[in-house]
Amino acid sequence: MLYVLDYGAGNIQSLANSLTKLGYSFEWVKEPADLAKADKLLFPGVGSFGSAIEALHTKGYFEPLRAYIESGKPIMGICVGMQVLCQGSEESPEAQGLGIVPVRVRRFSTHDGASKRKAVPHMGWSTANVVTWDAEDDVRATVGAQYGLSTLRPSHLYFVHSYCVPYTPDVAPWALGTTQYGDETFVSVIQRGNVFATQCHPEKSGAAGLALLQAWLEQAPAACTKAHAAERQHVRPCATTHTMPTRRIVACLDVRSNDDGDLVVTKGESYDVRERSASSATAHVRNMGKPVELAQRYYEEGADEVAFLNITSFRQWALGDQPMLSLLNVAAATMFVPLTIGGGIRDFTDPDGTFHPALNVAHAYFRAGADKVSIGSEAVYAVEQLLARAREAGSTSYDPCDAPATALCGDTGIEQIAHKYGVQAVVVSIDPKRVYLDSTEAVPPAHAASLVEGVDERADRAGQRARWWYQCTVKGGREARDLDVVQLARGVERLGAGELLINSIDRDGSNKGFDVQLIDLIRGAVSIPVIASSGAGTAEHFCEVFAARPAAHGAPIEAALAAGIFHRREVSIHAVKETCARAGYDVRLDDGIA
Repeated sequence: MLYVLDYGAGNIQSLANSLTKLGYSFEWVKEPADLAKADKLLFPGVGSFGSAIEALHTKGYFEPLRAYIESGKPIMGICVGMQVLCQGSEESPEAQGLGIVPVRVRRFSTHDGASKRKAVPHMGWSTANVVTWDAEDDVRATVGAQYGLSTLRPSHLYFVHSYCVPYTPDVAPWALGTTQYGDETFVSVIQRGNVFATQCHPEKSGAAGLALLQAWLEQAPAACTKAHAAERQHVRPCATTHTMPTRRIVACLDVRSNDDGDLVVTKGESYDVRERSASSATAHVRNMGKPVELAQRYYEEGADEVAFLNITSFRQWALGDQPMLSLLNVAAATMFVPLTIGGGIRDFTDPDGTFHPALNVAHAYFRAGADKVSIGSEAVYAVEQLLARAREAGSTSYDPCDAPATALCGDTGIEQIAHKYGVQAVVVSIDPKRVYLDSTEAVPPAHAASLVEGVDERADRAGQRARWWYQCTVKGGREARDLDVVQLARGVERLGAGELLINSIDRDGSNKGFDVQLIDLIRGAVSIPVIASSGAGTAEHFCEVFAARPAAHGAPIEAALAAGIFHRREVSIHAVKETCARAGYDVRLDDGIA
């Protein structure tokens, strides 16, 4: 009997969906005694190391889990489920792991070599390369294939983590696969005796990930316990040219109810989602299609991620938002790539007066199938609150990163969700707009960090040199705040966000290309991954935003998002990837879909 250990982590529904897709039945571990009943055990993990250890102890699973592993029965750990097998982690120094694997988990460095920077978390599609050891190549290939890994043509798998198992002499006998992130080599697949574990998420890695999962499932328990120790006396990482994740192409669907109450995908032009038909003066919600059908199409075209942004009114009561929760359940059952949900992830009080923190709202979406939640306006308010507390403590800096530790009270949704589920689960969506300055006007001192000089795009001054700064907005761009984009980006990183989605009010719906100056400004200010959004009109625009520019000192842009051009079939996701590949960018082209 196959059991899956659910200790209260984030999105494990997708793993359950993967098992169903592969035709396997399973039982959930509901109490410690269930572990003794299992013939095989899946141990998924989403979140932080400390939270996982705390949950295992609280629910009484820690020692029974160790006993299960020591019994010799097969176990497969996923992500944090792999890290918990180790002695401990820099993420939570006070928490002790199971101690099965003789190594401590450490954090990635944000500097690659002497000057290059890389984003942390490591987020995206990378290869797991079967290690080299002193044995015949056919033995090595056989062992790799036994666990769904090719030694000749490694598949791209989805990773999202800030901490990793470093490749060291002590852990080398446990290593089956390693992955390169910049100049750091980490163990991405562990196999020794009955223990098998992956740092990647096979349930979010398309056909390649399901093949890896199926390879482990198909083995008889006795086959899983073979140590292969004799063939791995001298283990070395496999040389690879894939040092960074592929460039991600993200499909975005703005979802809301139309005037008839049906969920539709819409697209705002300058943030207005209504249009008038020739036969009616009444403005109707622009209908681009049905959410799940469109999302399925993008998955089949090769989208690396899919984002659903809830822009409808019923998000005011997020936990009663059954249409979006149902949408996620259906989407996660057939799409095995990361899913992000945005809109309404905030503290709220429902109609009967019950208060619900943002953490509870996020939890509901995670359990429905989301991998990440996107926070918008609430993030602006959180950074304003952080700066206000810093000023009360005597700080005169405009930079949220200079705020004293006392200004961090752990009461914002970003902080709470990041603590429980890990920073990689929190995306902040930023909606900035340009504020132009005349030739003699000084930028407000608080916003000097976001000052940019370049070519004016306004119709009456197009082509002239201009100066502007980027002001943040809330409520879908309808309300401006006294906060600039650099303050917001650095502030949410300080609070615990793991990724930024950078929109542009000025470029939205323009088809003129991404606001490269805005993207460069932000990627030079933060160390977390950045997704470029707003303005894509051609496949070449993706190449333009991916291009490295000497003036930008931040990590490379690894992801770009589009909506309208995909909805209208002006450009396909596959065409974007082919164009990027011809331009020399590494993309996930032919790993197939599940």
